[in-house]
Amino acid sequence: MATKLRYFPNPKPDYDPQFGSPNIPERQIKTLVGSLVVEIEKNFAPTEKNAANGIYLGSAGIAYMYYHLSKTPSFSSNKQLNLDKALQYILPAINVSKSAKTRKEASSLILGTAGVYAVAAALYHATGNKNLSKSYREFYYQAAKQCGDQKFLSFGSDELFVGRAGYIMGALWLAKETNTALQKAELYNLCKVMLKSGRDYAASHQSQCPLMYSYYQVEYLGAAHGLCSILQSVLSVPGYLQENPRDLADVKRSIDYVLGLQTSEGNFPAATDEIGSELKLVHWCHGAGGVFYLMAKAYLVFKEDKYLQSCRLMAELIWQKGLLKKGPGLCHGVAGNGYVFLVMYRLTSEAGYLHRAVCFYEFLESESFQAQAKTPDCPYSLYEGTAGTVCYLADLTWPEFAAFPFSDIFVTET
Repeated sequence: MATKLRYFPNPKPDYDPQFGSPNIPERQIKTLVGSLVVEIEKNFAPTEKNAANGIYLGSAGIAYMYYHLSKTPSFSSNKQLNLDKALQYILPAINVSKSAKTRKEASSLILGTAGVYAVAAALYHATGNKNLSKSYREFYYQAAKQCGDQKFLSFGSDELFVGRAGYIMGALWLAKETNTALQKAELYNLCKVMLKSGRDYAASHQSQCPLMYSYYQVEYLGAAHGLCSILQSVLSVPGYLQENPRDLADVKRSIDYVLGLQTSEGNFPAATDEIGSELKLVHWCHGAGGVFYLMAKAYLVFKEDKYLQSCRLMAELIWQKGLLKKGPGLCHGVAGNGYVFLVMYRLTSEAGYLHRAVCFYEFLESESFQAQAKTPDCPYSLYEGTAGTVCYLADLTWPEFAAFPFSDIFVTET
């Protein structure tokens, strides 16, 4: 029996330099963004009922989308309207967050209250309310105290969605968006705790990698819950590795361990129990679409060509198999994979990657995608649905600054 494909075969012709620079159809993109936003407003109201699950699925993710639009030059004429809409969607999320009880919720960038407070702080900074912005920044920073406990979560304390890696990436984003100083002492402490956690686990489980982690007893490798986002978060903290050479050595050896798992096709296993098996997932959450950001960051930090070559190989795979049938979103959809081309364009300035990013947008509007793509469980959300697609489309109109949400590899010290 033939294997059912998880992706649409790519019908688009690749870039041909003889046709000059790729055309970004800004007017058409803005029209699509407008229609998607109308659908979101119509079907996903800013209510407390819709505010659960943080920025991943809840109304705070819609607030992030509007905030992102407010910063995009192509949408500057609607800046105030987008900020007003963002405030409407963040308020119910704030109300729900204030009643959060569990440690998992309080520390979580993607699924819990920390991410809500980060978006709120950025929003109030953008609207000129310095006092509220400061208050929500302080709420965010309070989570660092519990994250410092090595096993503050029994099922895994280090990954991106609810653990220390997410907290660090959120703190970097928050400092940039609010033009405030990094809480370096806290971030350095979290890096130390996170690396000790990885060493302890690797030693007790005889891992081939100097640093290894588990989340619900699975040794994930991908962006959503795994090793690559943890390593990326440490690489992203300004100055930390330079001041801690032993940690630098272990981080670099761990990156090279992951690099050694890349297949000839360009993909990576989602977890260590998939090493050596057939790899089917080409997503941001699991597979090349997310590991890409670790290798791209490693290239910027270490200046070694092997990391850029790994990124090129992933980009080729995503060009072939990245038009996912799961939908238009970031986590496991077309927009999430399309971001790889935008970041590669920033890394290399090569027009072919921008062409590919435009092709992924065009495919989102194709009849085959509209008719055959699956509808996500949460079709309007930031990570699964069209709110994330809107962010991708907005970034396509200013590709020199494009960055996957909360994963900007180009962020420098504030």
